[in-house]
Amino acid sequence: MNRNEIVAHIEETKSLLCVGLDTDLDKIPTHLLSNEDPIFAFNKAIIDATAAHCVAYKPNTAFYEAYGLEGWKSFEKTVSYIKENYPKHMVIADAKRGDIGNTAARYAKAFLDTLNCDAITVAPYMGKDSVQPFSGRKGKWVIVLGLTSNPGADDIQKLELSNGLAVSQSVMDSVASWIPNDELMFVVGATRPDELAKIRSRYPETFFLVPGVGAQGGSAAEVVEAGCVKGIYGLLINASRGVIYASSGDDFAEAAGRAAEKLKMEMAGAFA
Repeated sequence: MNRNEIVAHIEETKSLLCVGLDTDLDKIPTHLLSNEDPIFAFNKAIIDATAAHCVAYKPNTAFYEAYGLEGWKSFEKTVSYIKENYPKHMVIADAKRGDIGNTAARYAKAFLDTLNCDAITVAPYMGKDSVQPFSGRKGKWVIVLGLTSNPGADDIQKLELSNGLAVSQSVMDSVASWIPNDELMFVVGATRPDELAKIRSRYPETFFLVPGVGAQGGSAAEVVEAGCVKGIYGLLINASRGVIYASSGDDFAEAAGRAAEKLKMEMAGAFA
């Protein structure tokens, strides 16, 4: 999925929303637990209810790995379902892999080739040889952690170096020299709109995956104001719990659809 295809789908859908599929058996409606594959049953219903209001899905691998082989089967079925039924929607494997050399190459093969995801999140703190093995695949994206939305990001990412740059900024500058811009996205948290605006000024044409909207307190409208770029948009704004767990009742899918539509409307400033 190349940049032009992403932008075209954003314009068609009038949305920047990415729905995070952080599916937890302890949180899904209890009536689904009798299904042969309750994780996939939940995901399928959420996907069908939200597809008209979003442009991407982001299954977090931890929520599938937690259930062993059966969880991985659910992950694979979820990716395949999106690809077969909503081929314009980007599928992001939120795996945060960060190893080097042959190991990184195997992770890239697993998620980008075998599982056919469009992108994978990558932790860059082992350096160049932990990031580059994920690049070089046509239509595939490397989404590198930049400045994340969690409180602990200040522990390392915001530390100031002797050159005056924060660690996160120095890392992003390095990554931008390793990966072509049409294969690279940065994770930049929604809970830091002032920082997002600064990072946008430094990378005017780079796509950002922005977590932290909804349950973590970030504002979709503020993210649009701080980071949207006219003509290329440059944002995928992720919401997970606030959408997929909008209801725990029989109406869970319909509630998720309404929550996704509400977030989509909050992003309307991108299309004004």
